[in-house]
Amino acid sequence: MGESKNSVQRESDDRRGFLQAVMRDLEALESMIERGMIERGRRRIGAELEMFLVDGHWQPHACSMAVLKELDDPRFTTELAQFNLEANLSPVDFGPGALRRTERQLNTLVAKARSAAAAVGGRVICTGILPTIRTADLGLENLTPNPRYRALNDALSQLRGESYEFRILGSDELLLKHDSVMVESCNASFQCHFQLSDEEFPHLYNIAQVLAAPVLSAVGNSPMLFGKRLWSETRIALFEQAVDTRRVRTEMRKVAPRVWFGGGYVRKTVLELFREDLSRFRALWCGGDVEDSLAVLEAGGVPKLQALCLHNGTVYRWNRACYGVTDGKPHLRIENRIIPSGPSTVDSVANAALWFGLMSALADRYDDITTELPFDRATANFHAAARHGLGAELHWLDGAVHSAEKLLREQLCPMAREGLRLSGISSPEIDRYMGVMEERVEKKQTGSLWQLRSFESMPETATPFERARAITAALCARQIEGRPVAQWELAQIDEGGDWATSFQRVDQFMRTELFTVSGEEPVGLVANMMDWNGIRHVLVEDGEHHLVGVVSYRSLLRVLGRAEAGADRPISELMRRDPIFVTTDCPTLDAINLMRQHRLSCLPVLKDGCLVGVVTEREFLDITANLLEERLRPSGSVGGAEPT
Repeated sequence: MGESKNSVQRESDDRRGFLQAVMRDLEALESMIERGMIERGRRRIGAELEMFLVDGHWQPHACSMAVLKELDDPRFTTELAQFNLEANLSPVDFGPGALRRTERQLNTLVAKARSAAAAVGGRVICTGILPTIRTADLGLENLTPNPRYRALNDALSQLRGESYEFRILGSDELLLKHDSVMVESCNASFQCHFQLSDEEFPHLYNIAQVLAAPVLSAVGNSPMLFGKRLWSETRIALFEQAVDTRRVRTEMRKVAPRVWFGGGYVRKTVLELFREDLSRFRALWCGGDVEDSLAVLEAGGVPKLQALCLHNGTVYRWNRACYGVTDGKPHLRIENRIIPSGPSTVDSVANAALWFGLMSALADRYDDITTELPFDRATANFHAAARHGLGAELHWLDGAVHSAEKLLREQLCPMAREGLRLSGISSPEIDRYMGVMEERVEKKQTGSLWQLRSFESMPETATPFERARAITAALCARQIEGRPVAQWELAQIDEGGDWATSFQRVDQFMRTELFTVSGEEPVGLVANMMDWNGIRHVLVEDGEHHLVGVVSYRSLLRVLGRAEAGADRPISELMRRDPIFVTTDCPTLDAINLMRQHRLSCLPVLKDGCLVGVVTEREFLDITANLLEERLRPSGSVGGAEPT
């Protein structure tokens, strides 16, 4: 007990020391701004691209450490999960040739990543959320073996004090409980950086907040998660909930989430954002050696503001203020975190071009954009765009409400062209990247809409996992081709390759739309449920979704056929107790053998002790039919590139 108290005290001392270092960094930054030390008169742009690594079956492949070893390139680094990879582009001056140089860098880095991944049996996919990712992939065994990520998980989990719960409602509904921060690894983004001076920072940051919604509506590429169709940009909802540490138990208290759009516009200085974040959000890091920034400054040096940057990296504003040092000069930049990874490299640069162009155009057009649109409306616009993409209805600066598609087509794409021209971007560059954006808007085919249309065009007999696998394979093939998403053909079910990989585990094909009852329901109701819905089994569960029994149609017929049987008896008297079940990760062959061995026609499926699905003879008949069709199909009729 004494050792535990000492450990807690040491951590408290370390945390206080770290917070003191953050405050000294803020004081140093304020002094640098007053002295005019922040770089002015020069704008640079940069970006970070996050990617997924997949195996030969198009599923997440935890091979990032091997890929990084193969790459041996400091421009690549780890992300939270071992099936994530990040590439960092070198900043370029925002002027003639900037977008072309950005695309060349992007193509070079992605090509290198593909080559390194292939050497260890993997492939690279650029997308906001990998369609084939499953909850089974989100265990801590796939956490990148870096103390920083373990510490982040432990700190967030401690603050939350309970399991992470997710609810996202779209065409389908996702309800999920998870025990770690690994759900965050479902997301991949293309983070754009815009360097600017301290003098213009408040004005341009506020413009970035206003632009967040229309830009997001045009770049959506994350419409599905775990086989469910959710938001146009599901990353937004998922990330906001993935690191939400709030534990408020009263509706009267307003508490900011750790991932957020912000509390208001910036009035005078970037310091407002850093001060607000330090005031609102508890430090996740403690201890460690950081420089004395004030001492460095007084000695004539340029401080790195290490403590401030560490804390800033654990507060996830969608537009985040960043401090850095390039060639010995301190600078400020806005990090745009709303744009997802993919669909293609040229699409990514087009997404950046839209944002950079609009930032420049609105900065030239408005002296104070905060008087044109209330912050609450900018926030509401942002979440409307995340949900509905091009179909979102947005309040705009002219006081009217426009569909995002119409606003982009009639006002914002022409405005972005003008902003790029004012920044010195050449006409051929503008035509190339804004042409990609304008074609996307005209055809109404964002990455999200392409995925959804592909999913919905596939045969109804295909399982969600089969469709997700085909979409992932098609993503890979079309990204290698290099065409923008507006020109992509819809994914076809046979692009996923060998159908058998969709039936390796029971969670890939189990039925999840269940008819269940409690043990107190009357026999008559259960019999009618079977008749009405054409089912031969009803599962019995308690209020916590724990499986307690199974009732078969055959057993009901036997009981109801007796003269003394009562339809008002509780089903608990007739159900088979302690039924045999499997878990979601059970291999299909094991499930088949279990059903044959025990002569079962129904096999409940559990995850973490809760009922999540069922497998019946019907599902296995479908598998057999697929096998026969595959064997009888003429050779060479299956399309799509085979994975390495």
